[in-house]
Amino acid sequence: MILDDLKLSVIMAVYNEKDTVLRVLDKVLAVPIRKEVIMVDNCSTDGTREILSSIQADDVRVLFHEENRGRGASVRTALAHCSGAYTIIQDADLEYDPDEWHLLIEKALANDLDAVFGSRTLGGKAVYVYAQNYYGILGLNLLINLLYGSQYTDSGTACKMIRTPVFQALDLGCSGFDLDFEICTKLALGRYSYGEVPISYRPRSVAEGKKLRAVRDGIAALRVILRDRFRPTHPRGSSLGS
Repeated sequence: MILDDLKLSVIMAVYNEKDTVLRVLDKVLAVPIRKEVIMVDNCSTDGTREILSSIQADDVRVLFHEENRGRGASVRTALAHCSGAYTIIQDADLEYDPDEWHLLIEKALANDLDAVFGSRTLGGKAVYVYAQNYYGILGLNLLINLLYGSQYTDSGTACKMIRTPVFQALDLGCSGFDLDFEICTKLALGRYSYGEVPISYRPRSVAEGKKLRAVRDGIAALRVILRDRFRPTHPRGSSLGS
């Protein structure tokens, strides 16, 4: 597959992002690649829902949850509607830059990979507002890599691009930020090929609207990592010992 033939599905999970959602969407639409954008509003209460209702753009589909079901649930809702060769997750804030998608796409096509992650720490970079978030990711990476034989450097990154049929076959069930870790465990269990590229990251604070909470979401991620490693069935019917 060459770049001109590629169609990319873009998932945007949105919750209370009235100040940034249209700016991010403009950046997404400006990326010079054939794409479809599936936006899911997770029952916003700050006016975001009304903003999304007014969007009229080709290849943009907006879906609405009638209750707050979590970021992971929004990703799963959108995933069912994806039809591109690859699907990428793009948050509706400005922490991740769509202008860097080409790094993931080039890596995927050059190496025929099932998944490519944008790593915030690869190459020695680590830009975080909160130290507990940084050290939490390091600890969860270490645990995943020990239990699954993987080599992730940033399992918690929201910048994940996965071959769409693979993404849809992972049988994801998490509803919060723990979905990012469930994606990692199930890719590893299924022995899918993956790679990482370094990306820039502009973290925001809780006061600026950051939704993730280190302790609450870290515990949820830990549960997923342990659950998926020790339950008897795995994607593709494979096992870690095979």
